[in-house]
Amino acid sequence: MSCWMPGCPALNMCRSLAALPITCLERAKDLKTHLGILLHKPELGHRTGSSSKLQLGSRQRDSSREVLEWRESFDQLLKSKSGVNAFHTFLKTEFSEENLDFWLACEDFKKTRSKTKLASKANRIFEEFVQSEAPREVNIDHETREITRKNLSGATSACFNEAQAKTRTLMEKDSYPRFLKSASYQDMTKQATSRGTSKRSHT
Repeated sequence: MSCWMPGCPALNMCRSLAALPITCLERAKDLKTHLGILLHKPELGHRTGSSSKLQLGSRQRDSSREVLEWRESFDQLLKSKSGVNAFHTFLKTEFSEENLDFWLACEDFKKTRSKTKLASKANRIFEEFVQSEAPREVNIDHETREITRKNLSGATSACFNEAQAKTRTLMEKDSYPRFLKSASYQDMTKQATSRGTSKRSHT
């Protein structure tokens, strides 16, 4: 379209474009390029979605296997982060989660390298879980409590070992069997088994 008559819209448009700085025109070209990329996004999104579904399926298979492994031994349960979370939720229903919290605090304590932090953490754990009338007192015998108290005078990463072992044994013999029989864990194993059966039927 061309027109050289005064007041012609096409002529006015050409003059307006000619008056624009070069940077504006370059930005317009960049915008066009970006719009072109955006138009292809759905296709890229579709491929990414398919990949995500595959990864999700893989994670589900792994988690199903993990859930079933929890009943093999208490160690298998404690090795699993999701297992510890599930067990902690169960212990809350029995108002005995302080045992697991103490065990986890001891595991974290053993990783402490600074002697200053080691001493302060040791006192904090003792005051919260071990001493008589502690806010979250764990169920250990008087002798173990006194041994742990003496260990605080020269705190090392091993000062809670005996108390932690007693608490672990208590959970393994008492709470863990009840967890395996609980409705929540039974539901989890049914779901895990059904996912495994569904996977085999599709292969």
